[in-house]
Amino acid sequence: MSARLLLVLLLGAGFGGGAWLLHSGLRPAEPPADRPEGRLVALWRAHRPARPGRRVAVTAAVTLLMLVVTGWPVAGPLTAAAAWWLPKVLGRDKEHEKAVARIEAIATWTEQLRDTLAAAAGLEQALLATTATAPLPVRPKVAACAEAIRRGQRLPDALRQLQADLADPLGDLVVIALLGAAGRQSGRLADLLAGLAGSAREQALMRARTATSRARIRTSVRIVVATTLGMALALIVLNRSYLQPFDTATGQLVLLVIAGLFALAFTWLRRIATFTEPARVLAGAGTEAAA
Repeated sequence: MSARLLLVLLLGAGFGGGAWLLHSGLRPAEPPADRPEGRLVALWRAHRPARPGRRVAVTAAVTLLMLVVTGWPVAGPLTAAAAWWLPKVLGRDKEHEKAVARIEAIATWTEQLRDTLAAAAGLEQALLATTATAPLPVRPKVAACAEAIRRGQRLPDALRQLQADLADPLGDLVVIALLGAAGRQSGRLADLLAGLAGSAREQALMRARTATSRARIRTSVRIVVATTLGMALALIVLNRSYLQPFDTATGQLVLLVIAGLFALAFTWLRRIATFTEPARVLAGAGTEAAA
């Protein structure tokens, strides 16, 4: 098969794929029907390896393929690093999503405590009552605190363990308020919890807005990376002679320098996209003093 014929086939496949995507985007979406999975899909779901194993397998396969296709010694480590880190850098920021979900869960649980205390319930009773209704991200930690109280553990000790389990600056503030109410009667505890819940909502909203603005940067970077990698693969397949200077030792060194610049750019991107957590109020030795 000549290079011109292969180029025509690729262009035809690209045009057909673009037309299909355009048709799918303009067609109104229909609710998916509940169809049974095929036998192959069910077999894959039953026997697929765990996620880290899949990442290792995909990385090894892509690395071996690039070594065979290019024959470059540096293609192995560069491909392995790209296959391992690029999905994490350019994909969804799961850590940010977990942090936002944790903040919203603490806010909701704080509001539940406020409402339960407003019904003339004691602090221990309020903690026990919110165990079953606490949001999922914090429910196991609240349940562990309630179980410690049922076993007869002192309320301040159970609250300090809850603070350690939550491991969140907002959780520290909530625990400080609860520790203060556990040592003496506090008629303003409900108002304080309401204020903390409101602050948590504002912080979650601020993080969501920040993530939206950073998503544009991630999209631009994805386009640049996809275009660069696509051009490199097209040159390897269609015009291998154009890349012959990289077959020399000097070319391999230049390739390493280019990869280093890309890695530095992705490191900066990752640092920009990382949200700096506020300082913990209760942490380590400070827990006893604050309590």
